[in-house]
Amino acid sequence: MKAMKRSTLATLINATLFSAVAGTSISAVAAEQETTAKKNQLEVIQVTARKRVENAQEVPVAVSALQGDSLDAYSSAGMDIRFMNAKIPSLSIESSFGRSFPRFYVRGLGNTDFDLNASQPVSLVVDEIVQENAILKGFPVFDVARVEVLRGPQGTLFGRNTPAGLVKFDTVKPSQEFEGYGSVSYGSRGAVDFEGAVGGSLTDRLSTRVSVLWQDKDDYIDNRAPGFEQKDALGGYTEQAARIQFLYEGDEFTGLFNYHVRDLDGSPIAFRANTIKPGTNDLVDDFENDVVYHDAASRATQQVESQGASLKLEWDLANHTVTSISGWESAEIYSRADIDGGYGAVYIPDYMGPGLIPFSSESADGIPDQDQYTQELRLSSNFAGDVNYQVGVFYFDEALTIENFSYDTFSAPAGALNGFVSQQQDTKAWAVFGSVDYTITDDLKVTAGLRYSDDEKEFSANRTLSPIGGAATYIEKNVSDDHVSWDLSANYKINDDVNWYGRIANSFRAPSIQGRILFGDEVTVADSETVTSFETGIKSDVLDGQGRVNATVFYYTMDDQQLTAVGGGANFNRLLNADKTTGYGFEIDSEWVLTDELNATFNLSYNKTELKDKDLSVAVCAQCTVTDPINSGGQAILDGNSLPHAPEWISNITLRYTKELAEGEFFTYADVSYRSEIDFFLYESVEFEGKPLTEVGLRAGYAWAQGDYEYEVSAFVRNLFDEQQAIGGVDFNNNTAMVNEERYIGAEFKVNFF
Repeated sequence: MKAMKRSTLATLINATLFSAVAGTSISAVAAEQETTAKKNQLEVIQVTARKRVENAQEVPVAVSALQGDSLDAYSSAGMDIRFMNAKIPSLSIESSFGRSFPRFYVRGLGNTDFDLNASQPVSLVVDEIVQENAILKGFPVFDVARVEVLRGPQGTLFGRNTPAGLVKFDTVKPSQEFEGYGSVSYGSRGAVDFEGAVGGSLTDRLSTRVSVLWQDKDDYIDNRAPGFEQKDALGGYTEQAARIQFLYEGDEFTGLFNYHVRDLDGSPIAFRANTIKPGTNDLVDDFENDVVYHDAASRATQQVESQGASLKLEWDLANHTVTSISGWESAEIYSRADIDGGYGAVYIPDYMGPGLIPFSSESADGIPDQDQYTQELRLSSNFAGDVNYQVGVFYFDEALTIENFSYDTFSAPAGALNGFVSQQQDTKAWAVFGSVDYTITDDLKVTAGLRYSDDEKEFSANRTLSPIGGAATYIEKNVSDDHVSWDLSANYKINDDVNWYGRIANSFRAPSIQGRILFGDEVTVADSETVTSFETGIKSDVLDGQGRVNATVFYYTMDDQQLTAVGGGANFNRLLNADKTTGYGFEIDSEWVLTDELNATFNLSYNKTELKDKDLSVAVCAQCTVTDPINSGGQAILDGNSLPHAPEWISNITLRYTKELAEGEFFTYADVSYRSEIDFFLYESVEFEGKPLTEVGLRAGYAWAQGDYEYEVSAFVRNLFDEQQAIGGVDFNNNTAMVNEERYIGAEFKVNFF
């Protein structure tokens, strides 16, 4: 029972569950170490939000984390990275590609652009390597120790394209101890999920860890378009991924090598024509989640391959640490779908549906070649005195090729290519940065950071075939910019249990280029956007360590925000800059040990965003009911609108109950997440306003130990009440919608070994 006792203690310490500590809230990453905390106290949480290990409650950064039981529960049984949506204050995630192209939003700031060249203001960093391209961001989540979300600008230590924040994944690292796990689950629609890892020492200096993932789900969506009827046409996928790591630990030197690979073969997200009732944001009365009416479903596919490697070298020089991090990432994708979501069109007599289909749209996007190289070199001091610092240099180099395809659904043979564009972009960026921590008194510490960034992009778009009869076109655009990002923060210890912090930070997103010219002749450029953010908060431990309540308030102004005008009656995107955008709100993050057997967390965030540009307008939808003022050119005026996919309210509650039973432990875990209504596009309309979404998850099981093994069996359900609603749309043709995942029920068996 020795192993079981360790597990029970871990469960109690895990009382934080997924510890989210608000706005400066800090929930984070539990280091594996001995604790002197009382049985029902929350442990001291360590975070790496500033690239060094620190007490979460004393760091002037807004960071929350998922780890342990909560991370296992949320990501169970084949969930992709979108499982994090509305699980952390001010964080939402969506996709119009399905599993392969997640879009992140923090404090209302994100990017709705669906082009494979789209940049995002929320950066994703996995094992200290930035994942710049959108396809890299979709790598599956497995054998992960923790996820941290840093809210607010992170431009000093993490660099370009972080004006909204940063999502940071840290996988489980090799160790000298032999250990591992394996889990298998089976669920709705024939979904099977297997993952496992094993690691240990190869020599007294060298250790390794191998992690694998295999997921499979049957096609379950029937196609009922007349003449194209097919059972189980869409909705399935097979995904495989693996990671191998080697860690060398010398007396004054450590080296960590990481290689990872992914292969996804599946179908894209299902587009559903006229699924939204005209004049409302309700789904049609006869909506069925497992039915579509496509005339191109048989050709729909999504294939993704990616791989990468990194090498982290670290030298301990007594008073300093030198860190070198080298990374390479590469991705390929081909995704083809029936975008209009229906069959036929108005120009085909008596053959069209469901509802009005003005024209057919079958298209694909691909990346045949993408390579990203990064290098960071950092020097950190380890002084015992009042001053410590970090300085470093960073280099980024990416070569990206994108292909856009259009197909004639009604040709003979069906689906013949009728449009093709190739985009090529080469990006080079470099930066120098530094950060200084100064202890003024035992209770007051301040930090100042500075980073100079230089960014250059060379872009070309070459259209050799036009679906609308346009001429062959070749367009080149080159952009460059530099920027000085900075931040200034302070942390004041009011008493042993309460810390106050304040932070002012500035960051930027580098210029963006949009060259999706299948249906237009314009390559658009968005200038750099800059943001200045102000926030302050309290981090407190209460009830003699049995509770933790953190709260923050923030306000930011963004100049020249990069926006994407998606659709609007034409099947292409245009980049825009808004004169000014403001945002403000608050975040509350708390966790509690209610009893020896019951733990809870609660978080809540409010985000209010507003565009301020009287001259900014965009084209509107083909069939929806626009509620914005319309100018003389027939475009919607955006001044005063909130940002798209920016819910004002996000909340999450979790409860975990454990009870020793016989030779093991019974446990239940419940979570409720909520996000308020959202607008799908820059303009506001009745049909394309997503309703508030509440999803409930439950997990219950039994864990026991035998020798060096720990076993667990559990049953779980996600989206318990099967709430179905539109979470995205296509506006250039008809009121096409994408719908959230249906209820999922499954069971899992897991074993840990030591």
